[in-house]
Amino acid sequence: MKMKKMVVSLASLLFIFLLSGCQNNMVVFNPQGPVAQNILDLINWSLIWMLLVVVVVFALFAYIVWKYREKPENKDYEPPEEHGSVFLEILWTGIPILIVIALTIPTVKTLYELEEIPKGYEDVKPVTIHVTSADWKWIFSYPEEGIETVNYVNIPIGTPIDFKLTSATTMQSFWVPALGGQKYTMAKMETQMYLIADYPGSYEGRNTNFNGRGYADMQFEVLALSPKDYEKWVNEVQESAPKLTEEKYEEILKPTHLGRLTFSNTHLEWVNHAELYSPTYTHPELYRGHGYQGRIFDKPDNYRNKEEWLELIERQNERLNQHNNHGQHEQMKKENAPGGEHNGH
Repeated sequence: MKMKKMVVSLASLLFIFLLSGCQNNMVVFNPQGPVAQNILDLINWSLIWMLLVVVVVFALFAYIVWKYREKPENKDYEPPEEHGSVFLEILWTGIPILIVIALTIPTVKTLYELEEIPKGYEDVKPVTIHVTSADWKWIFSYPEEGIETVNYVNIPIGTPIDFKLTSATTMQSFWVPALGGQKYTMAKMETQMYLIADYPGSYEGRNTNFNGRGYADMQFEVLALSPKDYEKWVNEVQESAPKLTEEKYEEILKPTHLGRLTFSNTHLEWVNHAELYSPTYTHPELYRGHGYQGRIFDKPDNYRNKEEWLELIERQNERLNQHNNHGQHEQMKKENAPGGEHNGH
């Protein structure tokens, strides 16, 4: 079974290499964890079917061109009128349907598996890390350890990492190719992703969703450490890293590039961008000169604009109350209608 998987992977790599010219730096085909391995298995399965279709189509193309080519003995041949073949119609309709089914079933199965802790790790306590994307940096918060890092994240090997993803500004896409697939980060929303690293090492992560001129350099490092080295790092940060203040955090969120930063507390103490009514820290005026201007707000769209923010919350609460009152009114009309509700005979 292991040899079979290796042969399939080698065949897939060769196929992709031929299609991609000289590019051979394909991290996806070198998985470093079970999540990435599941994705690779699905890619290999899809490539097998694609390769099969390509081979069959080109083989039929070559055969038909050769068999029915013009020759001196059939130069004036006129084929008889054909009324179609029921067998061939069923064949070339049924085969694509079967191929789609063969691709759909493992795809759906894998997608559901990716939303859960990988098999074999169910009894291992996950490490929870909140990921907050901003223009153009990544912020990682460890609520249980009381640590926050910028543009790098350390994780223990052999441990499920429960990434809770959100954004402080525009939409981004979180992707660590060696460990798993990508998932979007959105303001005032939260998505979730489980990743596991089986081996110590440094793995590159990046944003794959275009969000402005700083997008290309929006990268981060995932450093997978042994459990002992990870605990040592946590203790060192808790003892020696500076505290993060709200003023410093607002400065970090501005649309700039930053190096690596480490703090001995997290911004979750005063704001969680995944919450619906969380303050907004964007600064539209700082995006000027970056190409398309977009909408420029009359007032600064950030948490310091207390009056506008309170008005917004008040309007939302009014709409919610109106919706609830309308629902109660409709229910009373239904109950008081002639005949009422039928509760049996």
